[in-house]
Amino acid sequence: MLIFDIGDHIDRSHPFTEATLGQGNVKLLNKAGYDGVTIGNNEGMTLPKEGLNHLYDDAQFPVICANLYDESGKRPSWCLPYKIYELKNGWKVGVTGATAYLSHAYCLLGWKVTPPLEELKAQVDFLARETDLVVVLSHLGKYEDDKIAYEMEGADIVIGAHTHHVYPRGKEIKETLLAAAGKFGNYTGHIMIEIDPAAKKVVSKKALLYDVSEMKPADHENEENVYYQKEGKRLLSRPVVKLDRDLSVDWFKISPLVKWLCEGLREWCEADCAVLNAGLVLGPLRKGVATKFDIHQILPHPINPCAITLNGAELKKFIHQTFDEKWPHKQVKGFGFRGKIWGIFAYDQIEISKNKEIIKIKGQKIIPEKQYRLAVPDLFTYGSFFPKLAQAKEKQYYMPEFLRDLMEWKLLRIFG
Repeated sequence: MLIFDIGDHIDRSHPFTEATLGQGNVKLLNKAGYDGVTIGNNEGMTLPKEGLNHLYDDAQFPVICANLYDESGKRPSWCLPYKIYELKNGWKVGVTGATAYLSHAYCLLGWKVTPPLEELKAQVDFLARETDLVVVLSHLGKYEDDKIAYEMEGADIVIGAHTHHVYPRGKEIKETLLAAAGKFGNYTGHIMIEIDPAAKKVVSKKALLYDVSEMKPADHENEENVYYQKEGKRLLSRPVVKLDRDLSVDWFKISPLVKWLCEGLREWCEADCAVLNAGLVLGPLRKGVATKFDIHQILPHPINPCAITLNGAELKKFIHQTFDEKWPHKQVKGFGFRGKIWGIFAYDQIEISKNKEIIKIKGQKIIPEKQYRLAVPDLFTYGSFFPKLAQAKEKQYYMPEFLRDLMEWKLLRIFG
């Protein structure tokens, strides 16, 4: 049996992961007996470069990712383009992997990712000659996985992730078996390969998902969950700032924490104005010493600041979109958001008349042809929330800073 992780085992919304920058997660993978992993965007893009460089220092398994390089073009020492496993029955299993082609974000962090299908083609062709079975660990998404199956005859199995798709009994394209087990550990996947050892031939390939909710809980599971929460809190107990009052939060009103975060977002991005949603701030801060843990709890999202250049007409249209009554109660999942609902919008250096027709930026009526710099959470540029922001040509993402880093910075400027 070989056990693989296809990426995104790290989510810095968990205090233990945040406190250890994922190294605690790697120890858990060691304990579970993993034989190999590939890199997901959560590992590659939510950690600073040094964090990823040292994430697998204590790993007892190889990291297999063919398309990740240092900015100089050199492959990291901890990362392999492929691994060949020799089984007890004499078979050789060749495994390669690749991460999502989010080149701009990786570049901002000092990495270089190359087109994954090109890299995988070279590795699959090589492994098909050298091994008896070729497995691809793909953190690329279901559509790219289909391309691998159609275009790479040597790929026997593609285990997929990134788009959180689910194949209860696998999927076959040509001679390739595709497998995928969704997200959040809701399922565990089991791929069964039957072979004829004498003829060195695969007889059958099957994939099956097991619903974890229907399984008997692991021994001491709840105690372990509680332990890692408490250990994360202990490790994040470093004081940040002393508050002279309670700071409440309300997803349907502009509370001080939301106002200051929006203000800090504009200042950090050196923008003309800023917009964010109140649902990002998950809870209050109490009078007294606020720790790293406290601020992490109210802003657990792996969301970065972003500045977008728009002309006045485009900016006005975006602001008018925020008036839609659907937003405050809208439930959001993914794209870095770890809250419950969107909440109302907060604005900084934006004035809106009662009839919502007159909009001023920094006290001046918006000019349609003038260029403005708008600061938003990067969440606004993903998915189908605001297509014009997603399509904007001039965007500047700030990495590796998260919104909680901006909140710390702003609170220290107010109370420090």
